[in-house]
Amino acid sequence: MTEKTTGASYAAAGVDIEAGDRAVELMKEWVKKTQRPEVLGGLGGFAGLFDASALKRYERPLLASATDGVGTKVDIARQLGVYDTIGHDLVAMVMDDIVVCGAEPLFMTDYICVGKVHPERVAAIVKGIAEGCVLAGCALVGGETAEHPGLLGPDDFDVAGAGTGVVEYDRLLGADRIRTGDAVIAMASSGLHSNGYSLVRHVLFDRAKMSLESHVEELGRTLGEELLEPTKIYSLDCMALTRTAEVHAYSHITGGGLAANLARVIPDHLHATVDRTTWAPGAIFDLVGKAGQVEQLELEKTLNMGVGMMAVVPQESVEVALTALADRGVDAWVAGEILDRGDRSEGATLTGTYAS
Repeated sequence: MTEKTTGASYAAAGVDIEAGDRAVELMKEWVKKTQRPEVLGGLGGFAGLFDASALKRYERPLLASATDGVGTKVDIARQLGVYDTIGHDLVAMVMDDIVVCGAEPLFMTDYICVGKVHPERVAAIVKGIAEGCVLAGCALVGGETAEHPGLLGPDDFDVAGAGTGVVEYDRLLGADRIRTGDAVIAMASSGLHSNGYSLVRHVLFDRAKMSLESHVEELGRTLGEELLEPTKIYSLDCMALTRTAEVHAYSHITGGGLAANLARVIPDHLHATVDRTTWAPGAIFDLVGKAGQVEQLELEKTLNMGVGMMAVVPQESVEVALTALADRGVDAWVAGEILDRGDRSEGATLTGTYAS
């Protein structure tokens, strides 16, 4: 008798289509929570649909777009088995870039790449993204979950996203609005946010031999809880501030640190000086610095040092701006000012010593 052979299949290659379908069903309820009136259709189509006729109220609408991921912070989520917060980080990284130019976040799509589809895990990731979209005021109109067996391990995953916003042409924020004498307002971060984790992981795990389960007295919680703290989403706060006070520019403090990101919105003839004495970075920044003997300048060009967003406003708008942010529960303070560039080569510098 001839032995029966079994042909190759997608499932045998490691891709489980049924698990993917199950994941889609589980995530539908969370995606629905993000819907805006302009969104047409439901989850499962080939493309997300957004009714552009909503833009007719603009005289000259500019579409703003951004794309990003959350870097190696996903490995912290994987190790802890906590998957419903990393989506907040993703939305923050994308939508807080968009709001910098004064744009209103409209919609977002996500891309989740996994070694093996675990439906509940994928649904938890999407839950976090959906919750983040609600906090940012945008709709989650679609996405993709890709299974890459052989390329990623069964428990490995990564996330990325792209977003779109809109701003009226004559309300576009940026360098051309900034003037000498403007104030720089800092908004507190919720922690490390989603940048610098390659340095943080190297310092705390490889050098200091700490574990995610370790309770750290200075942090008041475990190291894992601190490292997985979601990135604060400032989108709606910035939009509310723009409606309340005159704002010339925003700067989202991400990879590269505070000075480098602030310099991106400073015109060539001006200079932003930020006074370290106006705030004390959180304990996690001190922990990373001491555990790895990381020099202050290296920390500052890698981590946000306790500031997640900055606003440049005219002096006459400072009190209104601070009150508006306080009313929204945002910890904010005047951290610096705009000066003439003079012979300085940098667009922004930090001065003084951090408060203790």
